[in-house]
Amino acid sequence: MHAYRTHNCGQLRAGDVGQAVRLSGWVHRKRDHGGVLFVDLRDHYGLTQIVADADSEALKALETIRVESVVTIDGVVEARAAEAANANLATGAIEVRARAVTIQSAAQELPMPVAGEADYPEDIRLRYRYLDLRRERLHRNIQLRSHVIASVRRRMIDQGFTEFQTPILTASSPEGARDYLVPSRVHPGKFYALPQAPQMFKQLLMVAGFDRYFQIAPCFRDEDARADRSPGEFYQLDFEMSFVTQEDVFAAIEPVLHGLFEEFADFDGKGRQVSPLPFRRIPYKDSMLRYGNDKPDLRNPILISDVSDLFRGSGFGRFAAIVEGGDVVRAIPAPGTAEKSRKFFDDMNSWAQSEGFAGLGYATRKGGEWGGPIAKNHGEAGMAAIAEALGLGPDDGVFFAAGKAAQAAKLAGLARTRVGEQLGLIDPKRFEFCWIVDFPMYEYDEEAKKIDFSHNPFSMPQGGIEALETQDPLSILAYQYDIVCNGVELSSGAIRNHRPDIMYKAFEIAGYSREEVDTEFAGMIGAFKFGAPPHGGSAPGIDRIVMLLADEPNIREVIVFPMTQKAEDLMMGAPAHVRPKQLRELNIRVVEPGKA
Repeated sequence: MHAYRTHNCGQLRAGDVGQAVRLSGWVHRKRDHGGVLFVDLRDHYGLTQIVADADSEALKALETIRVESVVTIDGVVEARAAEAANANLATGAIEVRARAVTIQSAAQELPMPVAGEADYPEDIRLRYRYLDLRRERLHRNIQLRSHVIASVRRRMIDQGFTEFQTPILTASSPEGARDYLVPSRVHPGKFYALPQAPQMFKQLLMVAGFDRYFQIAPCFRDEDARADRSPGEFYQLDFEMSFVTQEDVFAAIEPVLHGLFEEFADFDGKGRQVSPLPFRRIPYKDSMLRYGNDKPDLRNPILISDVSDLFRGSGFGRFAAIVEGGDVVRAIPAPGTAEKSRKFFDDMNSWAQSEGFAGLGYATRKGGEWGGPIAKNHGEAGMAAIAEALGLGPDDGVFFAAGKAAQAAKLAGLARTRVGEQLGLIDPKRFEFCWIVDFPMYEYDEEAKKIDFSHNPFSMPQGGIEALETQDPLSILAYQYDIVCNGVELSSGAIRNHRPDIMYKAFEIAGYSREEVDTEFAGMIGAFKFGAPPHGGSAPGIDRIVMLLADEPNIREVIVFPMTQKAEDLMMGAPAHVRPKQLRELNIRVVEPGKA
């Protein structure tokens, strides 16, 4: 017999009754029924119920050890009585009558429970992550992550992509987020940087003649945490393709994502539906208007409308003045709110103020009758025009966000989401994908009083060199796109600017000299001068994909060993001070921050 196990703890079935078996695992739970002890034994594969009674030598040892101790059980498989069978457990038709027990490792008193899924303080969970990972939900999430990555690899290879690994130690980039720097011992005073993304390397692979590249790429950015972004490091499905248009990129990656989400749509038993191929294409300008942001949750049926013109010359003086001053009014329908009290609408206004906005106007409607100060002052005819423009029913209310276009759009987008959540309009059993396309190439930086790149400076401008030379820069669109699912941006991508003449001109508009481009982007611009194919790609985030599939609100629930929001590893004690000898070898002196 094997030293530790003949079967795993999720393996035994009714057909194994009568077998002598050996199982090893962790003591998950214990239940003492007066002389008969029931133990749930757990390993990576599942649970098996162990029974020890007064006739068993195992009883005394099992009674005294703590839960989460590691034991080996020798026993015989028995059928459970019909009334004691557990249909929710794979091994629920049997139990193992213990004959002997070997204690492999006795557990001390636990700093946190493992059995059950009760909430526990995050600092404790992260400090003892190896215990946290024993819990069923988190254990399943990490298994899901592994299966997702394996599926992605298969699907990318089936699409004709080849996996490459790009460097981890590279040069600092002047664009993007803050780098993590690594000092060089053999080049005193010089630093490597951990890659924020393999962006330049994957483009250089296209220049080198490799047609379709991908990798599950680790990326490093010294930026703050959010619910959907881990501080420090993250992983993405990084890919690039040569001789492609924007539509070719979409056609290559859509089946991968669609198939992946269909494969794992029932991971949590919800049987969710995935939006059909091809995914919707939504221009950036339309997305900002209709959804209030560039990562719309299409499960929410509410659409925002611009009603500025309908308030021009209105009896509601405040909105009329806003419109006359060149600003906007956006309307957010609140369907089926006739039975909602005034408090629902007032609470929405208070919520908007708590988010830092001046407020959120509203008008109520019941049986076609309007209520509220805005409706009273705007008049019956004015409200009828709004109802027709928005397609409102006789029992649909409406909220209003007014002010400068950017602020009004932001408030309207947040209000759209909140109204959808409050009214239960967002279907949790759907994955809705879309592409956001036609991003502006440039924007005006009010602080610096200059034109700057809006998003990716290496995107190909629509219209090429002619657009850069003849159009108002703020009217130029880029071949840039984002893939969005359920309001979560999975990645940005672009058709790249592969021509040096177009790149020099694009950067000139943003205030860069030719010499600055040659210095700061020497590797890429130099390579392009030796013949570069048209190319493009994207990089959907693995962490965010798994977060969506696992239906987790926080990305730390799908990462094996995540950091805190302050980018600290509580378990390993990182970041930490290092020995003076190490600093001397690197020619580094630590300068303590000054006192405030």
